[in-house]
Amino acid sequence: MSMQVPQGFRMAGVHSGVKRNLSRLDCSLVVSDVPAVAAGVYTKNLVYAAPVELDRARTPSSGFRAVAINSGCANACTGERGLRDAEQMAAAAAATCGASGEQALVLSTGIIGEFIALDKITAGLQQCAAQLGSDETSLINAARGMMTTDTVHKVAARSIAIGPRTIQVTGMCKGAAMIAPNMGTMLGLILTDAPLSPASAQAALSAVVEDTFNCISVDGHMSTNDTVLLLANGAAGGAELSGKELAQFQSALFDVAEELSRAIPADGEGATHLITIQVVGCKSRSDARQIAKTIADSALVKTAVAGADPNWGRIVSAAGYAGIPFDPKRVDLTVNGFSLYQQGAPVPFDADKVSSSIRDNRDTSIILTLGEGTEHITFFTTDLTAEYVRLNADYHT
Repeated sequence: MSMQVPQGFRMAGVHSGVKRNLSRLDCSLVVSDVPAVAAGVYTKNLVYAAPVELDRARTPSSGFRAVAINSGCANACTGERGLRDAEQMAAAAAATCGASGEQALVLSTGIIGEFIALDKITAGLQQCAAQLGSDETSLINAARGMMTTDTVHKVAARSIAIGPRTIQVTGMCKGAAMIAPNMGTMLGLILTDAPLSPASAQAALSAVVEDTFNCISVDGHMSTNDTVLLLANGAAGGAELSGKELAQFQSALFDVAEELSRAIPADGEGATHLITIQVVGCKSRSDARQIAKTIADSALVKTAVAGADPNWGRIVSAAGYAGIPFDPKRVDLTVNGFSLYQQGAPVPFDADKVSSSIRDNRDTSIILTLGEGTEHITFFTTDLTAEYVRLNADYHT
């Protein structure tokens, strides 16, 4: 099934020369034919990149025409020059569609502490402008242009009927390592032809990100560049969404964001397993998220899964130091459907069968049940392998 681009958006991705490998696209441009509302959610790292500073100051607002994207250089920790370069990159993108610099946003990813090759990126944006399209190939090329160590491009789409209108929500993201978003390097751009106000767009995006992009981890390292942008150009027509219609839209936005966010740990560097952690029975979702994230970031849990070791003690003990109070005597744990721990005590299980279920499947399911309340969360992470260590020991594009 082909991925549909929302009405009024065109995009492209090219190789501009920032990356040495000629087959690796490193520059993308997304243009809205009509002014669009933009909202953003950004890294909470105190050390943040110039594009984050620029986009954060400009969103939420309206009147945007373009998003410039580059990979291979994060433009992070680059001082005043970095901010000027981000502003010039935005201006170059805006100029391709006859807009002013303030009508564009910027996404950058790659090596921290290097200045961007502005001449190459500017030329790349001009190349993109000559190739803009609204077909699936154009969407994929734009998604490829934001990849760094990703092994696959990541796109997702949903089409929904809201009254007489058909609304399209389509997104792209990148990320494979330095992943522990709290809004490493993780970028997301979601486009829709729905008519939204800046306030509605920001509220919907913030709510959705909390339970999707903020519920993934590969290595527990929060990036300087983490950004998720939502652009809504209203090309589907009609009045701004509100009430039940806005809720319908937010549901579709959640589905797209969840599919994109799950794709990041699924492509985790060196990973051999995608781990889905469900924490249920908590007093609040924030409690559930904190416990799930603590389990997800445990090197001992991650290496146990890598080795197909049903070492339930590592999971339970990680939950215990998450900083969330609960009664240990009311805790249950299952792994891949096998009960390993009930009401605070171990239960007999066939270790070989559980081990085989982990070793023979890429997906591993961990369900931790507490007896504290009714709130729950789903969190995605990866195992930790020697290949991850090798890749990141050698990484310097």
